[in-house]
Amino acid sequence: MIGSRGTILFAAAALAFAAPVLGGGPAPTPPPAAPTSLAAPAASAASAETPAAPAASVAAPAATPDPQVLLGPVTREQVEATVPAWVQAGVEASPDLAAARALAGVAPGAEVTVLLGTWCSDSRREISRLWRALDAIGATSGGGAGGGLPFTLTYIGVDEAKREPAAAVAAAGLKYVPTLIVRRDGREVGRIVESSPRGIESDLLALLSGKAAGLLTANPKLTAAGSAPPSAAPPRP
Repeated sequence: MIGSRGTILFAAAALAFAAPVLGGGPAPTPPPAAPTSLAAPAASAASAETPAAPAASVAAPAATPDPQVLLGPVTREQVEATVPAWVQAGVEASPDLAAARALAGVAPGAEVTVLLGTWCSDSRREISRLWRALDAIGATSGGGAGGGLPFTLTYIGVDEAKREPAAAVAAAGLKYVPTLIVRRDGREVGRIVESSPRGIESDLLALLSGKAAGLLTANPKLTAAGSAPPSAAPPRP
């Protein structure tokens, strides 16, 4: 006969045997949690704290000077070598040869300053014709005693804005090119501006011989305003 203590032990053993059969048993151990990565947030934080590098400034390229625009004192040879169209303009010109020959007989000592634009069609037309006239009488483009003329000619190239060379432009009160300024004894006696009304060799002769004075031009904007006094310069641009 089994006592009460034995009965209890037997019952406990039976329950322990039956639990796996009935689907019991210890609860499954949950899988370990995936480790949290701290590298990515750290990198993001570092990126957020690092200021962006400033964009590199790009300097605008400097304007390239036009090789056909000559500035300052120039010679006929330089002009024709730089812009060959001036040579052809001279070939096509038909100056008054009688007026050209008379240039060699004017009173000596005058100075002619020619402001021109190598880029300018008016300058090319007028000054190439003057050079053709001088060629016809065996004179040089610079004149003077050694150049077959009793007066000198000096040439100054200006830019398209007619601002450079600044000193020469300001001194001449330049507004249009070409402008030929005739001086005697340091005083201006007259000038031919942009387009010669009677042919540049004829108008230059008139100023050098004293038969004309002041402003000579075929530009209607200037003729409407009348001739400027010999001592006065045209309005500045």
